[in-house]
Amino acid sequence: MPEAAIEVRDLRKHYGDVEAVRGLSFRVERGEVVGLLGPNGAGKTTTVEILEGYRDRTGGEVSVLGHDPADAPLDLRRRVGIVLQSGGFYPRVTAIEALRHFAGYYPDPRDPRETLALVGLERSADVRVNRLSGGQRRRLDLALALVGDPELIFLDEPTTGFDPAARRTAWEVVRRLRELGKTVLLTTHYLDEAQELSDRVAIVKDGRIVATGPPRELVGGAHRVTYEQNGRHVEHETDDPTTLLHRLTADALEQGERLENLHVRRPSLEEVYLELTREAE
Repeated sequence: MPEAAIEVRDLRKHYGDVEAVRGLSFRVERGEVVGLLGPNGAGKTTTVEILEGYRDRTGGEVSVLGHDPADAPLDLRRRVGIVLQSGGFYPRVTAIEALRHFAGYYPDPRDPRETLALVGLERSADVRVNRLSGGQRRRLDLALALVGDPELIFLDEPTTGFDPAARRTAWEVVRRLRELGKTVLLTTHYLDEAQELSDRVAIVKDGRIVATGPPRELVGGAHRVTYEQNGRHVEHETDDPTTLLHRLTADALEQGERLENLHVRRPSLEEVYLELTREAE
């Protein structure tokens, strides 16, 4: 089996008597977009910071692009891009000046103006950082992570503070990264974002992975058919919605009735997530 971009085995992190991460294991293949999901306090950020080399682990094995991030070798740093939950830069420089500064740290960076265009900031290239909106500064954080042309990108809540249009732009950036063969580890509280972008997701609760797999498989199962009939809400679950709809509509037509607000859908990733992470009563 080829070497994974990220491999984690039995990862543990203790803060005194508190176990933030309890034997977590997962693998991210090269070229994959993997979403790491979970409620606040589940251990996601601790796990990502260990992978980035910012935090020591208590136990377990971790490999990132063939290196132990605890050693923080220069070769690894050059091959990884990071978007933190919150970032910042010198407020008086312009966006393009910030990109050129960061590009100087890498042996073979992307063109700074192309990078700004990639995140939708080409029109703000000469605007000072302190005059950018919150969403624009978040896009600049993303551009700073991409200017070194990394193989692996950590995106920690990358679209926080984005308006809907900016979120869609960021989604297109992630899709382009996949097309370029980049590997992405994404943490987000937006379940539609994870479902739209991730090849696989791992759902974390209390420091453990409780489910993993492609979003389509996790939300699989029966279709839910709902409608209103004679003022009464009716709901069915079925593996064969075509046959069920044929029967329901035929019966309604025969009786001269209407099926109001008829909907056919599968459970969303958000519903699966809430079920898996719901606290016990």
